[in-house]
Amino acid sequence: MCRFTLYLGPPIRLAALLTEPSHSLIRQSVHSDERDEPLNGDGFGVGWYQPDIADEPAVFRSITPAWNNRNLHNIARLISSSCILAHVRAASDTSGVNEANCHPFRYGRYLLMHNGDIGNFRRVRRRLLESVCDEAFGNVFGSTDTEHFFAVVIDELLKRTTTDGGSEQLAEVLDRSIRRVVALVAEHGGGAASSLNVALSDGDAVVASRFTSETDREPETLYVFRGPLYAPAHASPRGRRRHEHGEAVVVASERLTTEAGWRAIPRNTMLRVDRGAEPAFVACGYAAGGR
Repeated sequence: MCRFTLYLGPPIRLAALLTEPSHSLIRQSVHSDERDEPLNGDGFGVGWYQPDIADEPAVFRSITPAWNNRNLHNIARLISSSCILAHVRAASDTSGVNEANCHPFRYGRYLLMHNGDIGNFRRVRRRLLESVCDEAFGNVFGSTDTEHFFAVVIDELLKRTTTDGGSEQLAEVLDRSIRRVVALVAEHGGGAASSLNVALSDGDAVVASRFTSETDREPETLYVFRGPLYAPAHASPRGRRRHEHGEAVVVASERLTTEAGWRAIPRNTMLRVDRGAEPAFVACGYAAGGR
């Protein structure tokens, strides 16, 4: 299993998530506290948005361990963003260690990353790809179950007549994708359990699911923190643009700091966050009554 974190709020430096907290994402790459295996050294990735320059986010990925990639440490000191998704990888036995398999994955203005697995992925992979449109199929470049799941998400996004629905639309897309994949595994994968802690963003809104189809186990850990955990990169509120406002929200596989405000996202629940709006919890997947 992997570890990830995301941020939405006034711009902060990447280092505020990746290197500076006492239990930063880079710390989690070498010493995870809430996994049986503490290492997540099979590559990393970070995606961030700069809406003054482009709608599509930038992505930096590498197969080197996050803890000893000097380029990552160097750019994290100076790059700031109001929306950041970052991931450290522990490769599964179904996919190799290469850059195409590192998260987050991008399609247009969307970023997606994942902690967990699709049940019996080897058996359902072909069926999964058969279920998506050509555009979504063409966005699969690696061999991870995550990128194949993203193809389902893209397929759902392309069914929309509008793409400006914020976190409500992203949550509907993610929920439908989870239920499609779980149903496919039930039909073709022997009903194996799937673990789908997924984060999806368009730069202005984010959704994050904490989900498992297994009935007798808790999902992988996922926490949320609201408020000024970190100083913004631009301290003065004067002259801020629209994307630089709003309350800071951090989501992470493991708590980045010892502050008391971290809250576990409930089982089979999705967190919805729009910039400047109150975050909301909604049911997802099986918890939605098998819709």
